[in-house]
Amino acid sequence: MRRLISESRVAHLATAGAGGRPHVVPIVFVLEGETLYFAVDAKPKRTTDLQRLRNITANPAVSVLFDHYEENWSRLWWVRVDGAARVLGDGAEAHHVIDVLVGRYAQYRNARPGGPVVAISIERMTGWSPA
Repeated sequence: MRRLISESRVAHLATAGAGGRPHVVPIVFVLEGETLYFAVDAKPKRTTDLQRLRNITANPAVSVLFDHYEENWSRLWWVRVDGAARVLGDGAEAHHVIDVLVGRYAQYRNARPGGPVVAISIERMTGWSPA
């Protein structure tokens, strides 16, 4: 499952606020040990007060889905990570993660993410493939 995650380029983050309403957004990420990271980047957004960050503050339980689809269904797979998320401050861990993201995604070399950075401590990993 870790290999599939590492080879993936995008995933989908699911959060829920205090009221339990689900919110799903695509993310790019890095996996280091038992922690999955992503950063808020500079793509145009209507506000910097993002729902995903408000939800994590209210309810740190999150899920992240990685998947692969193609018409040959014998090659389908998915992996889900469940964990506890926290928004990092502007410290060494956040700067390191942004450096790793810049190395992983060429698009970030010209538009370095400004953060914040979110760390997800992996508590459970599940998945499926027909193989």
